[in-house]
Amino acid sequence: MRCLVTGASGFLGSWLVRQLLQEGHSVTVMLRPGSSVRRNMDWLGDVSVVRGSLEDPQSFRSSIQRNSVDVFFHLAWFGVTSDFQNHTDQISVNVIGSLRLWELARDIGCSHWIGVGSQAEYGSRARILKEDLPANPVTAYGVAKLATGLLTRKMSEMSGMLHTWVRLLAAYGPGDDTKHLIPSVIQTLLSGKKPSLTKGEQLWDYMYVADAANALCRIAVSGAIGTFNLASGETVQIRNLVEHIRDLVDPLLPLGLGDVSYGPDQIMHLEADISRLRSATGWKPEISLDEGLRRTVEWYKTEFRSGRQGF
Repeated sequence: MRCLVTGASGFLGSWLVRQLLQEGHSVTVMLRPGSSVRRNMDWLGDVSVVRGSLEDPQSFRSSIQRNSVDVFFHLAWFGVTSDFQNHTDQISVNVIGSLRLWELARDIGCSHWIGVGSQAEYGSRARILKEDLPANPVTAYGVAKLATGLLTRKMSEMSGMLHTWVRLLAAYGPGDDTKHLIPSVIQTLLSGKKPSLTKGEQLWDYMYVADAANALCRIAVSGAIGTFNLASGETVQIRNLVEHIRDLVDPLLPLGLGDVSYGPDQIMHLEADISRLRSATGWKPEISLDEGLRRTVEWYKTEFRSGRQGF
């Protein structure tokens, strides 16, 4: 396949490119001017690169039009951390920029658009998430993801392009943003400090990033279309999760469980039904939580020893 990946310098995007190359596919990546390529050093010389951003999609139209593309993976997004969940650019940059990218995909003859959405599209639900649940986002981030998925689906239907929208829950692994829970706890513990945490009663579904990248590849190869949840399908209590991380770093280190109060929008149960994705593609997660955490902690230990901390 000839693939184009936006957001390739990001966490999941970098792993997706790596997986596509390992499977022998041709890859073009869109990178923001001046973006860090630390996540990409192992594959940067094996891909075609176009420079551009969601803020100005027209700036790279001519570069993209020189590339023939079968599958367009859209992962680029402004403001994925909680600091930006209600930022106005969620709409003005992400939705509009994504639609302009879809138009480019159409114009270069792309046959399959695969976009990465979010569990935030469902809103706060104290139940297992299934794709047929009515969407009820409570943040601008969730609204923007939902709107982008719906609009690109409708335009794909009208143009005859295959369309897949993948609602990702929580991926973790080497290269994750250090503002997220798992890398934040690891780095705090590696510094010999006590992480300040809630009581940790939440039940969350975490999946290793390589499994997420593999799922996106399986969607492209199989031609599966529709809306799919992307998760491990299993939950872990946050208290048990951080205790396991602590034991992998140093069992004697303290944890500040209960030091932080739950926020008003705290999600206590995050779990997805992934049967639709498994049925459509044959994919299933392969990396257990224990193994994934071990690999992640070892990677951050190496980064810590080298003096490279965070993205």
